[in-house]
Amino acid sequence: MTVPSSNGPAEIRVFGIRHHGPGSARALLRALSAFEPDTVLIEGPADADPVLALATGEDMTPPVALMAYARDEPGRAAFWPFAAFSPEWQALRWAYLHDADVRFCDLPAAITLADDRDPEAAGRGDLLGELARSGGYDDFEQWWDAVVEHCRDTEDVRTTGTDETAVFDETALFDEITEAMRVLREGVELDAYTARREAHMRQVLRATVKAGARAIVVVCGAMHAPALTGKLGPAAPDARLLRGLPKVKTNLTWVPWSHSRLSLRSGYGAGITSPGWYHHLFTEPADTTARWFTRVARVLRKEDLPVSSAHVIEATRLADTLAALRGRGAAGLEEVTEATRAVLCDGDDVLLDLVMRRLVVGEALGAVPEETPTVPLDADLQRQAKSLRIKRAATAKSVDLDLRRDIDVRRSHLLHRLMLLDIDWGTPAESAVRSTGTFRESWTLVWRPELSVAVVEAARWGTTVEAAAHATVLDRARRPGTSLGEVTELLERALLADLRRAVPALVTAVDAAAALDHDVLHLMTALPTLVRTVRYGDVRGTDLSSLVHVVDALLARTCAGLPAAVTGLDRDAADTLRTAIDEVHVALAVREDPEATGRWLDVLAAVSEREDVDGLLTGRTTRLLRDAGRLDEPHTALRVARALSVGSTVTAKARWIEGFLGGGGLLLVHDRSLLRLVDDWLRGLGDEDFLDVLPVLRRTFGSFAFGERRLLGRAVRGERTPAPRAESGLAVDRGRLAVAATARILGVTA
Repeated sequence: MTVPSSNGPAEIRVFGIRHHGPGSARALLRALSAFEPDTVLIEGPADADPVLALATGEDMTPPVALMAYARDEPGRAAFWPFAAFSPEWQALRWAYLHDADVRFCDLPAAITLADDRDPEAAGRGDLLGELARSGGYDDFEQWWDAVVEHCRDTEDVRTTGTDETAVFDETALFDEITEAMRVLREGVELDAYTARREAHMRQVLRATVKAGARAIVVVCGAMHAPALTGKLGPAAPDARLLRGLPKVKTNLTWVPWSHSRLSLRSGYGAGITSPGWYHHLFTEPADTTARWFTRVARVLRKEDLPVSSAHVIEATRLADTLAALRGRGAAGLEEVTEATRAVLCDGDDVLLDLVMRRLVVGEALGAVPEETPTVPLDADLQRQAKSLRIKRAATAKSVDLDLRRDIDVRRSHLLHRLMLLDIDWGTPAESAVRSTGTFRESWTLVWRPELSVAVVEAARWGTTVEAAAHATVLDRARRPGTSLGEVTELLERALLADLRRAVPALVTAVDAAAALDHDVLHLMTALPTLVRTVRYGDVRGTDLSSLVHVVDALLARTCAGLPAAVTGLDRDAADTLRTAIDEVHVALAVREDPEATGRWLDVLAAVSEREDVDGLLTGRTTRLLRDAGRLDEPHTALRVARALSVGSTVTAKARWIEGFLGGGGLLLVHDRSLLRLVDDWLRGLGDEDFLDVLPVLRRTFGSFAFGERRLLGRAVRGERTPAPRAESGLAVDRGRLAVAATARILGVTA
């Protein structure tokens, strides 16, 4: 359209595009080259213009996103994502390469964040679904994929000129889309937010014309195109609509994004079903189908699946045949998916799901230049990650750290500090390497775009990762109502993160919380963590001498209060206390303090002899005393016989046996007198009594290892455990070779 102005007529063309559509991006580039505008207005936050120039940097690799966040409330943030195949991104790049003025024209982020809604959520609506259904498709994605994304350069879609000079008319395509949207919008009342957005776009367009632009292109979502074509009308109604809107102070920057976050599966309002496929369409315009199946074959081969070039050829033929049968100019996602399932996956939907996740959705993560504005905390994080050779990736990666290496120790400290800041770049994982040492840590690393918001939120605690982690740990420890268990956990995590300056304050907080907490269970729950902390600190050279007296005080209070705490408990409470007793027992064994261990065993002995305590606890304390050497075999057998005597109920006996045997059955394997006592009791049970105690027995004996259950079965049947066969002689020469090799490994002289 042509708009008159004081400086002469200005020609305006509005191109309504599909967000993140490769077909519309390609058509838009041709339309821009044909029209050669001097100004390009793009749907996006108008206050992001100062950071637009960064999009031209060589280190800017899409997918990326504009991120806006409130200065006083960093958790309130909004994103405007761009992929390589996004029409807006291509328009932005074209404008800079051709020296055209370019800026955003949508509502500023300051207004969007104050409105507290997703800026992309209003981009689709039911209108696009109606457009697709009018064309005979189930949803808009299928319609656009067939009509636009796969039309590419075929001359039989829309052409102008004579048969000899026919060319693809991009303007006609966009005009038809705009007209279709205009028809669909008739009689539809738009929501207030959409109305304000379109009013702002018109105001920016008016200002652009007034500033002297002569050839203007507006790139916006197809739904908004009718509102920007034709006569713009008077400015007063739009000004009234925008007057008095709330605003917040915002910062804007670029952050890496990922294909998976562009997907509808992620909950992104303007998302697409197949970002990986769209990226392929845009970057591989020639031999698209064959190249796609080559990528599929490569993914399947990495999973050690037998996929040959013949499979690729046959899949390409099948996809092209399906497209021809359906009257389509080229194979689309539907055709290549069916061909992938039938030929490359042999009908296996599990393999097809792998292809969908790896390729159709995709796992690419973008990158932004180092000069991109960011908070100091993010700059420090990037510096450390680069120094420690930790790369941000959208795919999960397992990492095993050897804490005997300096670089792995520093990696561990960084990941633990980030966890304290709720920046979950890494999460602890089970190692695939069998090891019982404390020098190994295993992590799963995956960078999600929303972690950029977490970094901004954490920036209020400090300018470096260490300073921010130190400040947040102390803040949590000093909050009113922080329990003893929470403070002890913070202390342990602070040591793992090497926050040594925070340790004295945390020890003081633990001491204060312990003095105020009179719940024995809470004290027992805190003890194992504190014992581990003392041991961990000693290994890494941290001075925790002040914590030792806290541990001793907690143990003294636990020993004093445990005899009273074990009475009057229901089953659930007894189960919980039994777990706490086990954990304290193991912790004291780790501490290796004979005096403390002796005091603890004295309390267990007193509990084990009481008759007013749940059998689970008396049975468990008896077993712990037996394992610690406080009870010999005759005394242990006497206690088992007494627990299984006539005077107790069947349920009470079963609870005692569960406490006594829980966790391991080797005691019965090696002590046949105890085995006979238990076996005689079980054989003497009536049918009803046996059914009553069967769940407890199953839980008890089911916890035994398979080898223990097999040995018990042999012992009950009266079979002897087969002894290893004696060898006829010793291979002395072979033994000397083994000893010599072991000596070389250990660095000693054999």
